[in-house]
This record gives sequence, structure tokens and C-alpha cells, in this order.
Amino acid sequence: MEVPANHFKRAIKAGQRQIGFWSSLASHVSVEILAGSGFDWLLLDTEHSPNELPQVYSQLQAMMENNTHPIIRPPWNDMVMIKRFLDAGVQTLLVPTVQTREEAENAVAYTRYPPRGVRGYASASRSSRFGRVDDYHTKCEAEICVLVQIETKLGLDNLDAIAAVEGVDGVFVGPGDLSAGLGYLGQTSHPDVRKIIEDAIKRIADTGKAPGILAPVEEEARAYMDAGCLFTAVGSDSGLLARGSEKIAAAFRE
Repeated sequence: MEVPANHFKRAIKAGQRQIGFWSSLASHVSVEILAGSGFDWLLLDTEHSPNELPQVYSQLQAMMENNTHPIIRPPWNDMVMIKRFLDAGVQTLLVPTVQTREEAENAVAYTRYPPRGVRGYASASRSSRFGRVDDYHTKCEAEICVLVQIETKLGLDNLDAIAAVEGVDGVFVGPGDLSAGLGYLGQTSHPDVRKIIEDAIKRIADTGKAPGILAPVEEEARAYMDAGCLFTAVGSDSGLLARGSEKIAAAFRE
């Protein structure tokens, strides 16, 4: 048995756009439904969601019959959490709040075995298909994708240095926290914020790394893709459920 191929990593390396969706409902049932909807990738959030490792484990299993690639956002750039997600079989991580080159280097090191990193060794976890993948520990790095999230002014100032870190495959702009840190709390669509984001996307692309973003407003998503964004989340399960149910309720109350 071989290490499963990370088609998402290969696609962004080749400059191919990948359209994704955000999952925060912490349910293997909703994840299974979304995984069959035709998106290239699905973000399973554990930072701003009541989602824990056993639930994520079930969500990964729920996605197995589909081609949609699971990306996990851990709650923090933390060695222990990242190790546990990797052992559960996660191949792509979106690491939040990376602000310096050193933090980006740490994020990469947490996904690598010694001597290239500090990932703890497990002989028969789900990542190696319970020890059935031949020589998993020397082969897995090629299929692990590290995405780091820029969402503060400090991170934006250090963007070029962060993107230059070996092992960082993509840089994701977090519009919510970034806009707040720039003095535009809750105003992700403000013209000044959009200009800064588009500039950041171009800066990321210029480094040779893949730019990414969450943009649930279609016009903004298309504008960011036109600016060079390669992996774009175009909506969320909680937003879809809330706005969709509100629309139905309003129609019948009228």
C-alpha cells in the first residue's frame, strides 16, 4: 500500500484553481453531504468551531468515497495538535495566525519527522493505514501540504519572509481578523481592505507560493481569483444553513 496522493497539493503547485467550501458544523453527516457536492476541497475547522479530534476523525472517514480534499484548520500553531491531526490521516493543514518567519518554520517542522522536523513517531496510526503503508515515515512528507494563514498586520508586514520558508506550500489571507487588525472590524468588504487583500494575493503569487482566501460573496471571490488566488473558499455550511433557512421562513411569513 502506498501513501495516498495529495491531489490538492499537486494542483496548487501546478497553478490550478481549487474551489473550496468551509465546514464549521462539526458533523460527519453534513461533511459527507458537502464532500459529494463537487468542491475541490473542504475546510474542516477546529479554530472557530466546536469541532474536536474524534469528530474530525469521523469527518475524514465520511469524505473517503469522494474526490473532495479535506483541509484541517487546527485551533493554533501547536505541535501536539498538529501531530494528532497528522496521525489521524490529515495531509493538508491550514495553520492560523502565522505572523513571523519563525512561526512559519515551526509550522513546517511540526509536520516533518526528525531530522527535518519534530513530528512524533507512531508506527500504526490511521495516517499509515495502521502500518499497512510501506515505509510511510520516509514517504509521507511529499504528500503533506502546509498552508499558513496571514491575518494580522504583523503577519502582513512579514508576508514575504513567511512565504519564503521551505515547506510552506500556500499562504491564506484571513479577511476577518486581518480587517479587524487594520482598523476595519467587521468590514471585510471595505474598499481599503479589499485593496490590501488583492495586493497581498499578488505578493504571495510573486513569491511562487499559492494564495488562498475565504470569500463567501461571489463578486469578491471572483475578484480575488482574478487577482491570482488559487484556492478560494466560496461559502460555508453555517452561512448556507442560516441564510437559506431565513429566506424560506421569510417567504412564508410574507
